[in-house]
Amino acid sequence: MRNYLHPLSFYVFFLFLSIMHAPLHAALNIEIFGGGASRIPIAIVPFSAESRLPQSITTVVAADLERTGSFRLTDSSGLTPHEPEEVVYADWQNRGASALVIGSTTILPDGRIDVRFRLMDVAKRTQLTGFAGTVPADQLRAVAHRIADIIYETLTGNIGVFSTHIAYVMKQGNKYALQVADSDGFNARSVIEYTEPIISPAWSPDGSKLAYVSFENKKPVVYVQTLSTRERKAIANFKGSNSAPAWSPDGSRLAVVLTMQGGSQIFLINAGGSGLQRLAQSSGIDTEPSFSPDGQSIIFTSDRGGSPQIYRMAITGDKAGVAERLTFEGSYNVSPRYSPDGKSFAYIHRNGGKFNVAVQDFARRQMQLLTDSRFDESPSFAPNGKMILYATEIGGRGILSAVSSDGQTKQRLSSQTGDIREPVWGPLLKSQRTGNFVN
Repeated sequence: MRNYLHPLSFYVFFLFLSIMHAPLHAALNIEIFGGGASRIPIAIVPFSAESRLPQSITTVVAADLERTGSFRLTDSSGLTPHEPEEVVYADWQNRGASALVIGSTTILPDGRIDVRFRLMDVAKRTQLTGFAGTVPADQLRAVAHRIADIIYETLTGNIGVFSTHIAYVMKQGNKYALQVADSDGFNARSVIEYTEPIISPAWSPDGSKLAYVSFENKKPVVYVQTLSTRERKAIANFKGSNSAPAWSPDGSRLAVVLTMQGGSQIFLINAGGSGLQRLAQSSGIDTEPSFSPDGQSIIFTSDRGGSPQIYRMAITGDKAGVAERLTFEGSYNVSPRYSPDGKSFAYIHRNGGKFNVAVQDFARRQMQLLTDSRFDESPSFAPNGKMILYATEIGGRGILSAVSSDGQTKQRLSSQTGDIREPVWGPLLKSQRTGNFVN
């Protein structure tokens, strides 16, 4: 579990293809617990000729949708329509499906795959959306995630995040690795690996860089690494400790926690390492900053009131540097992270002898506990705000987990080996579609 009193806790679709050169690690197994009260019944027919492909598209799409807790997969066995004119809507109504996904795949002479899908409204007997594109065989998972995004967006009205990425720190033996993976935990690759700890990964707003803290030189230093080139730069290497980087929404600056002037205090620094500016003066420990979506304020953990609590501070205007306490329930609240819409924040709340993920609304200031496990840490919102990624400890080992922001659906993304800590969900990617919508 992260100890806030020690600020050095131990713990885009195709943009990333150019950086993925490290060996493939074991995929993560996903277990889903619970589900939303009203789930959309959807049937997904295996795409035609899919058995000849190295990767099943429909399997990935189905897993993505089911993982949200917003969908219930209905039986599609024995029915094999692949084009709209082949759909017998009465069959799907009898099976209780409200939506139907059909599609086809064709292997082209050059080895690329032509992928087409359509989403059908069973009750209205009409097509809602469709997609056609041609991709290399090694990008089938990526196109499947994009199809799931389109389905999710069409049926829920919310932005899909299946094409996004996550980052986390994995410890195996005496080796620490900063890894990037697809949102479902597959295709994990190591960005860096060292025998000294790596902690506090943080995505840049455009998803092209990761900031993190490395102890590789026996001292905590904040680095920023460009993922496409693997080039990196130390942006905070001052006297004492340098930790807890957090990006501003425009990517121009980072908040960092430094002890160079005594105690752990929050500073602002330009993304290139210049323009260091102390944000506030405090006799306590201030750490774990998180920027608001509008970039006007930060929330952070501080013991300035006698126990670790969450505070908010403006970084511009007349009230810049003035801290406002946000949490009052309990004597231990740490690791705050703004929601993407800026209306709430997630954090870790000590609940008796347990450390659980909680959310609090800024307007009502009401806390809601989302988990009931023993040892949770490092909550991180999905970019659409619907899920929260975190690490939980089971059997002395850190496991990736996720919970819906309403607490209704929980997931456990477990790996066969390794101790996973400090997960962080990456940003939405720029629209990168491998084809065109079809009618």
